[in-house]
Parts: sequence; structure tokens; C-alpha cells
Amino acid sequence: MSARSTAPAPEMSTLTATLARIDLDLLIEQAALLTRVDRKYVVPARVLAHLVAGLPDDACVLEVAGRRTAAYHSLYLDTPDRESYLLAGRKRRRRWKVRTRTYLETGRSFVELKTAGSRGSTVKERIELPGHRAGDDLDPLGRAWIAERLGQQRAAVLQPTLATSYQRSTLFLPGSGARATIDEDLRFDAVPSAGGAPESLGMPGRAIVETKSGARPSEVDRLLWRCGFRPTAISKYGVGLAGLDPSLPRLKWHRTLDRHLDLPRPVERIA
Repeated sequence: MSARSTAPAPEMSTLTATLARIDLDLLIEQAALLTRVDRKYVVPARVLAHLVAGLPDDACVLEVAGRRTAAYHSLYLDTPDRESYLLAGRKRRRRWKVRTRTYLETGRSFVELKTAGSRGSTVKERIELPGHRAGDDLDPLGRAWIAERLGQQRAAVLQPTLATSYQRSTLFLPGSGARATIDEDLRFDAVPSAGGAPESLGMPGRAIVETKSGARPSEVDRLLWRCGFRPTAISKYGVGLAGLDPSLPRLKWHRTLDRHLDLPRPVERIA
């Protein structure tokens, strides 16, 4: 894996072409993992070929409508004082995250709530939002559902703060029942309420690999460890919002911002 190579990394749809397919219904049945331990890694895109080659022989890739990658759009919502961002960045036990997610190929949208579970696990709940389009604010159905879980006062003031878009490939590992997602072409976009500059950021040449398993590490975790990669503190919401709004404290994401985000260099002032 020479750093001197300038050839573009193969697309994930090409790398996973020889893997067995799994459809969405079967994936949800066998590996929903709504309560799970998440581990995230930022890796050079060129490493993905080695990662896929090292998967167990029974590894599967999610295929929907003949496609093995899917375009995602997420819109994150927070309170005006950025309660969700600050709780996550300070590792508070009662942290939460609200977003809408749209699968662009199918047009289906959901509102999702993530909360911290026991022993480092993450609990995700969600409902579908009929008629919702990518980038739309929460509709009354979604806001009422959030109010039942986070309280009416908090739900009433939630506002869009950050949009993300990326291409995702999803792997299923039958041996452990674990999943792994690989996100590429990640882009963060400010929304008007964020008030930060610049208006968009990216992570060119890098991918985010996220494993989702029970308490025991998955085969993908162990493969990445052997390659020298370790889990890192990256939240798309956390690093995206911090990168776009310099008025916010960087909290636990400061190393990730410095190492992996495509931030512009500060403008030198001439006296």
C-alpha cells in the first residue's frame, strides 16, 4: 500500500462485485442491531481493497435494486444552544442525536433518534416519514414522535444545523452477525441556522468505516487492527458542525479535525 501511488482507488461496487449479495429485508431480519457497539475508523480510500480482500468467505454486501452502493442524505437537528453537540462532545451519559435520513435511490425518509445505552452501546429508534424529501425540516409527525422521547419543550425548538451526503456500502458478516458500513465521498453542508463559514467541507481520499456489533469486536475490527488502524472519535455531526462553525468548541473531535478534515488554511493577516 504505497503512499506514492496516485492511481484512484477502485470503487466499492467494483471491490465487492464477487461478494454474495443480501437484500434489505434479510439484512434487517438478521442484523438490525439497533442496540449495538459502534466503532469508527478513518482510513485512506486505497486501503479498502485490502479490507475487502481480507473479509471472511461468507461475507455479504447489501444490494438494493441491483446497486451495491447507496446515496444517503442526512439532516441533523439540534437546539439553539447546541445541546446535542455539546453533550456528545463532552461524553455525557444522557446524550442524544436527532436526524432525518433519506435514501436517495428509493426516496424513503426516516426520522432517527440515537441515545446512549449501557456499557458503551448505542440505541437507535426510527420511524418512516411518508412524503418527506431530502433536506426537509421535521414534519408534525416526526416532531411529535421526538417529543414523546425527548420532551415537548426540547422537540419544539429543534432546528436543522447540518446536512451530510455520502455513498455507503454495507457489509454483513454471518459468522458474528455484525455489520460494517463504508462511507465515501462524504460532504458536510451548512444550513442557514448554522451561521458558519465555509459553507461546505469534504474528506477527499478518505473513507469512514463503521463496525456495528455486540460487545465483541467483529472480523472487520480485527482486520483493521492488524493493519494498524484504531477506532477514532468521529461523529459526522460533531466534526462537520465543528468544521463549519469555528465559534464552537472542538471538544473530543479536535484531533480528527486536524488530521482528517479538508479544512482551509487560515488567512494570514498583513499588518
